[in-house]
Amino acid sequence: EVQLVESGGGLVQAGGSLRLSCAASGFTFDDYAIGWFRQAPGKEREGVSCISNSDGSTNYVASVKGRFTISSDNAKNTVYLQMNSLKLEDTAVYYCAAEVGLCRGLYDYWGQGTQVTVSS
Repeated sequence: EVQLVESGGGLVQAGGSLRLSCAASGFTFDDYAIGWFRQAPGKEREGVSCISNSDGSTNYVASVKGRFTISSDNAKNTVYLQMNSLKLEDTAVYYCAAEVGLCRGLYDYWGQGTQVTVSS
């Protein structure tokens, strides 16, 4: 059974940091790309970052570049999203998703999400 389990969300003050984790199981982790998405109330889901375990490539949405860092620990089948200098507008439910190969936006599997709330 494929599972993606997010953790690490919570309440943090603006300017603070959080590290999200996405623990994967049930598929060959090294062959997949893992993406992070977020959805704020009343807004559409937005792609935040992605890392391909196939070639190590990464990408970020412009609004988080320089603040967020995605990384992968293949020994633990876990992808992390280190979020620094958090802003109020980063408040959302954060989801991870998996697709074969590269980050193309064709995700096969999704996690249940973890809430991130940034307060002033």
